[in-house]
Amino acid sequence: MRAAIAAHDFGMVFRFARSEAGISYSKIAAECDIKPERVGALARGHGSVTSFEKIAKIADALRIPGTMLGLAPRTWESIAQPVRPPVVSAHTLTESRDGEDTVRRREFFKASAGAGLAVGLPEFSRISVSRQIGRAVPDQLRKRTARLRRLDDVLGGGDTYRVYLGEQLATKRLIRDCAYDEETGLALLSVLAEQAQQAGWAAFDSGNHTDARSLYEESYQAATQAGDTALAGNALACLSYQKISGDRQAGIEIALTACRTAGPDAPPGVRALLHERLAWAYAVAGQVHGTEQALNDAETALDELDGMLQPDWAAWVDRNELQIMTGRCWTELRRPLRAVPVLEDALAKYEDTHARDKSLYLSWLADSYMSAGEVEQAASTARHSLELSAGVASVRPRQRIEPTLRRLSSHRELPAVAEVLELARA
Repeated sequence: MRAAIAAHDFGMVFRFARSEAGISYSKIAAECDIKPERVGALARGHGSVTSFEKIAKIADALRIPGTMLGLAPRTWESIAQPVRPPVVSAHTLTESRDGEDTVRRREFFKASAGAGLAVGLPEFSRISVSRQIGRAVPDQLRKRTARLRRLDDVLGGGDTYRVYLGEQLATKRLIRDCAYDEETGLALLSVLAEQAQQAGWAAFDSGNHTDARSLYEESYQAATQAGDTALAGNALACLSYQKISGDRQAGIEIALTACRTAGPDAPPGVRALLHERLAWAYAVAGQVHGTEQALNDAETALDELDGMLQPDWAAWVDRNELQIMTGRCWTELRRPLRAVPVLEDALAKYEDTHARDKSLYLSWLADSYMSAGEVEQAASTARHSLELSAGVASVRPRQRIEPTLRRLSSHRELPAVAEVLELARA
């Protein structure tokens, strides 16, 4: 039970509660405010619980101490015994190895976002008070930005936006209010550009497109002033990614400018990322040749990695991510025979803890199954996508799966389709 709680495997928790304590699933559902069928699905290993509110509800219903779930001590704990909430900083919380305690970090930062932007940032307060900062400060901020970026692996933009925006605004205050030499000033601008991109991405993910565009533009300006061409190129790539849904040609042109801005001397991971975004722009516009060329360029860039250190904001781009983008592009181009095997292979390596991203990628796989006439497989995949995205603070998974659900609706006589359509209405 302790292992299941630590892993936030609530399906296992529910199974133990029933088998060892005799608590029925219907009782668990009533106490935790979860639909009985959802409790049953979780107990069978389908889906996960990612909502802070729901996890807190489960903790209170089953009397799981908050510290076991990465939460502050619950109210009922303090009644029995006074407990001083642990002092947790963004630094200490995210020192764990990548992938370890990701869901715990998810819930802590959801709470932090609600409690205020200054939560867990004592180091930053000391820096701002000094009024005189040196070259070590931008390095510290960049490392913390990298740690906070890990939240995007497990949280949606609705949960991370205020945290990321708070970091960016605090760095702007440093630049405005503190004294530093020219080298430190340029480094601070580079950090600011990185933070603005991070906040912009969270805004985009939460459906706040106006703020996202403004932050991307601010990021581009700061990166340009800092002479950081790689970050400037990525800011443009982010703008392209946002623009492509409304103006396809403009999206392509911005993506091309992004690649030129970063230039051939940019780190290989950066060039791979920018060419992936260019491939996507071409695919959405229905241009097969441009898509293939950009994907090939991304692969060539990855061939040059060979253990080279990459900027943290581009380090997540690897062979598997390129496979995902390749499958997405072929799905957009209505080439399911090329998309399906690539997506199936890549998604087999994706953990369900990356709920938002896996949900999104499954939506493209479901789309390709539909295009290939595999209706029941599409329904099963869409169901998995919906289960993963439940409670994730991102508008994109549901937006992305909706067209597939509409296509499935004409096959509602099939039990698998009827089930997923019912789940979508729940």
